Amino acid sequence: MTPIVRWSEIPEFADEAAEARFWEVHELDGRLMATSVHEVDARESTTITLRFDPRMLSRIKRIARSRFLNYQSMMKQWLAERMEDELRKQ
Repeated sequence: MTPIVRWSEIPEFADEAAEARFWEVHELDGRLMATSVHEVDARESTTITLRFDPRMLSRIKRIARSRFLNYQSMMKQWLAERMEDELRKQ
């Protein structure tokens, strides 16, 4: 594997297949990852209230537990993934 030590070494990809081929032989250097970790400030987060059917919430919590995740974190991940899908469709 060829380590990537600068973000500028990652090219623009024509499509997902080209990106997959690139990452088959390249990997991010650990130091690059360590210096790129973004510390989230609690003030950057907004609290909201959502109402769920109790059975739905129980099912969500059960899925999260089976994945060893916090259910709220899992829900944020699901929303982020869906948002990316929707933006990609536009």
